[in-house]
Amino acid sequence: MRDAPVKGRHFLDLDKIPKPDLRRIIDVSRQLKSGDHPFATSRPLADKSLAMIFEKPSTRTRVSFELAMRRLGGDAIVLERESSQLGRGETVADTARVLSRYVQCVMVRTNKEQKLLELAEFASIPVINGLTDRTHPCQLMADVMTFEEHIGPIEGKRVTWSGDGNNMATSWIHAAAQFDFQLRIACPEPLMPPKDVLDWAKNIDADVEIVTDPVKAAEGADCIVTDTWVSMGDEDTSDRHNMLRGFQVDERLMKQAKPGAIFMHCLPAHRGEEVTGSVIDGVQSVVWDEAENRLHAQQGILLWCFGLI
Repeated sequence: MRDAPVKGRHFLDLDKIPKPDLRRIIDVSRQLKSGDHPFATSRPLADKSLAMIFEKPSTRTRVSFELAMRRLGGDAIVLERESSQLGRGETVADTARVLSRYVQCVMVRTNKEQKLLELAEFASIPVINGLTDRTHPCQLMADVMTFEEHIGPIEGKRVTWSGDGNNMATSWIHAAAQFDFQLRIACPEPLMPPKDVLDWAKNIDADVEIVTDPVKAAEGADCIVTDTWVSMGDEDTSDRHNMLRGFQVDERLMKQAKPGAIFMHCLPAHRGEEVTGSVIDGVQSVVWDEAENRLHAQQGILLWCFGLI
């Protein structure tokens, strides 16, 4: 007889999760990092397995989720597009039904948000958004955790985004609303974040402002963030580079921020494009702490999905 489905929760996007739950995930993740939480040693996910579906290449997402699952006592299985039936025409719904019989949680890193939503609809187990073309919520949990390690509570603080209004920018908008901080986004008009996301933020009175002047956006910031100019799957064109050239994070832009401001980047980075080497390798950069915190944040997300926190 088949075991009963795991009762848990999907981690799809930050705007879909209650604020207290997001705060609890961050707090538990910090406790796990320091070793001060009972789950740091008690292996709460023993006999549980996570299936990780990768339709996009990954370093940090793959390593952090696999190690997070193992640190919590569970196991992780990797499914790449080329080595699974999902890449040969099997429907997402059928894949969701089958995986629900084998494992207790699924993480997917995919090109299309619709695949994530369909997987969550037909799976009887928790589904985690490891990245889509629209959002990257797991990264934001690590980013908020990193900000608070270096600056203190993020509520009421100011974060500046400079660059393409991509999936990371969208998740920063969600985070600004859910963690109650100010967000200033500087990007070219043709590369603005999706209109429906901006409308959502406006309708709930989130402190989000869109400008086309990165210097203005950076004034008084506690943190400046950017991402690659060409996301995976986007067309690399000279027009895109020309539009974004003025949004590069360099020492001049960092000087507009508050003294002691930090620089973050989800990586991989292209020095000389979205950020100069002097900034990403400089004293204000916290990108390596940010990358490490993916591991700890993933543990918190997994525990939340399994209903353990």
